[in-house]
Amino acid sequence: MSIEAIAPTSPGWRRFFGRRLMLAVGAGLLLFFVLLAIGAPIVAPYDPIMQNAEVRLQAPSLLHPFGTDNFGRDILSRVIWGARLDLQMALIGVVFPFLIGTTVGTMAGFFGGIVDALFMRLVDIILAFPFLVLMLSIIAILGPGLGSFYIAMALVGWVSYARLIRAQMLVLKGSDYAVAAVSLGFSRPRIMFRHLLPNAIAGSVVFSMSDATLVLLSGAAVSYLGLGVQPPTAEWGVMVAEGQSFITTAWWITLFPGLSIVCLAFGFSMLGDALGELLGVHE
Repeated sequence: MSIEAIAPTSPGWRRFFGRRLMLAVGAGLLLFFVLLAIGAPIVAPYDPIMQNAEVRLQAPSLLHPFGTDNFGRDILSRVIWGARLDLQMALIGVVFPFLIGTTVGTMAGFFGGIVDALFMRLVDIILAFPFLVLMLSIIAILGPGLGSFYIAMALVGWVSYARLIRAQMLVLKGSDYAVAAVSLGFSRPRIMFRHLLPNAIAGSVVFSMSDATLVLLSGAAVSYLGLGVQPPTAEWGVMVAEGQSFITTAWWITLFPGLSIVCLAFGFSMLGDALGELLGVHE
């Protein structure tokens, strides 16, 4: 077979292996941090909040591979324990908006009319404000804390899921099997949640992986500003904030939690893109 004959298929193979590589990298990074979070009590060499003035601001060494902070706390231990909290923030910060947005989008797309108009006007109002500004405003009203962050994410983050599900429901409710279900006398809730939603939800599931990146970065930013997780709790955003005063003399305090945020966000993003490509959601 000539080179010319096989040349047109090469991009397809490159795309196939590229998708597999993206999926492997994304899933591998996510699995690494999940295992790190689960095994934190075993893997972490020190208590993440234990202070020791004798070893404060020590550079990375064999005893403290990531160094110590200004209170003598081991940075490696705090990064490991921080993985547990940051993964929790990403998970909860996605689940509640996903559930709310899926419910709203399903009802708006299926019923249409005034129900659709009311829900979509609410979506337009929320989208009129910058995401971070609206989220920080809600947290400022409720007060600093992790609970306030979750509530703010639930109130602001559902709109994207609602729009995705609504668009799919508008298409699917006119399909042959939906019309057949109506003619057979199935109830509206059964048609919505048993016949239409399972076929409409794939895009939202893929989007949730990429949305976890935004939630992770938002949670770290909120904690960095002092509105989320409070010291001395081990959380990556808090650690970056604590190390900014020592960035020129003790760079490791900020570097390692910052790299952890980047790696986990990259893992979520890669996994979301790979799943979207493999499942054909983007197309």
